[in-house]
Amino acid sequence: MIANVTLSTKEQLLLQDQKSHEEQCILKYENYANLAADSQLKTIFKNNAQKEREHLQTINQLLNGQVPSMAGQGGSNSQQQSGQQPTVQQGANWPMSQQETIDKSASTSFKASDKDMCIDMLNTEKYVSGTYDTTIFECKSAQVRDVLNHIQKEEQKHGEAIFAYMQSKGMYSPQ
Repeated sequence: MIANVTLSTKEQLLLQDQKSHEEQCILKYENYANLAADSQLKTIFKNNAQKEREHLQTINQLLNGQVPSMAGQGGSNSQQQSGQQPTVQQGANWPMSQQETIDKSASTSFKASDKDMCIDMLNTEKYVSGTYDTTIFECKSAQVRDVLNHIQKEEQKHGEAIFAYMQSKGMYSPQ
């Protein structure tokens, strides 16, 4: 069941920021999945990218004034309810010539180790989780807060999966 909500200007702006964060996470996870050398890491990145797509769909629903129910959701209901696949426009705000330059250089010169990509995504997940915290505190609707809490917990799970992978490969040692 989807409830309706009227968002304040501040809530809309914060959710627009979260939408941007989700789009960036999708791009990074998808690109890193293609670049990762280890098949286990590729799978982690692909799975996290799919969850980020679900988060993007949920944020879009909230921005449209719809609050999806989190009851019994294993994380994929919001995607199935609408049947829509959210789209991410890479570099949508950049001039075309700059985007073409970035595309060419990214495909030919970007080199990062699996560890570098893990560190980047772990730091990204820490940041995104923190921004959800702020957004949650600024929302007046308990239903919206519950939905955002659900997403935030999944963001933390993404970080946990990356951390566990890094620790198992000797890339990260908590002290």
